[in-house]
Amino acid sequence: MKAKYVNPFTDFGFKKIFGEEASKPLLIDFLNALLPSRSKIIDLNFKNNEHLGQTIADRKAIYDIYCESENGEKFIVELQKAKQNFFKDRTIYYSTFPIREQAEKGEWNYQLKAIYCIGILDFTFDDYESEPEKSEVVHSIKLKNQNNVVFYDKLTYIYLEMPNFKLQENQLTTRLDQWLFFIKNLEDFQTIPNIFSDHVFNKAFEKAEIAKFGPIEMEQYEMNLKQYRDYKNTIDTAFDDGKVEGKIEGKIEGKIETAILLKKLGVDIHIISESTGLSQFEIEKL
Repeated sequence: MKAKYVNPFTDFGFKKIFGEEASKPLLIDFLNALLPSRSKIIDLNFKNNEHLGQTIADRKAIYDIYCESENGEKFIVELQKAKQNFFKDRTIYYSTFPIREQAEKGEWNYQLKAIYCIGILDFTFDDYESEPEKSEVVHSIKLKNQNNVVFYDKLTYIYLEMPNFKLQENQLTTRLDQWLFFIKNLEDFQTIPNIFSDHVFNKAFEKAEIAKFGPIEMEQYEMNLKQYRDYKNTIDTAFDDGKVEGKIEGKIEGKIETAILLKKLGVDIHIISESTGLSQFEIEKL
């Protein structure tokens, strides 16, 4: 059966639902469902989601969504489609840019606004496989000391392991449950479930309906959907087969072997670069 609604795990679908100016109420509602009550958002401003470091040597950082609340708090929202080497390193790296951009010229007392880095993951963390929390959906991480006391409460990393979310419609009890159910199952819906009866979700389904796309949007989405499927299937298979040397941290040999494998499989060079951290020039030379 042909899908009625967009796949939210594609870059196009995710930004269509959460990353456009008209999507602000949806993003605010989603973030408020995820954040503690003391951090509730009233309004947001989208910021340039492409940042460059202060020197030529700094790598470019590109976020899916980067926004700021009315009180100056910063939010990076990232969709991650498949396992990737050094993904945690990447999110830590990304968080340094909203920190550094707060620096003021002249005299400055170093007071910072809070930063939230949110990752919506279409995979599970391997290093939780032997831990009790392996079935957890939401992982909220702060800087803590040796006594498990929060040392700094203005930097928060939140990861959502979507494969671990298994609730059915009649089991949803919170607003966050509703959003996770929406994100995970949207592409499979043919009608709007009864649980989504308010104006926010009505708007979300309206934006996600493929039939409402114009010719250019349709072409972009279909291309992006194919790229998503190829990318996810290839990366997931490679990791499952143990062909991707993701555990050889810090060794360039692992990245090169991964790039060679993906190149042989016909994966787009841009995707290989995103997966390995190698430049497109380096990949072309392999």
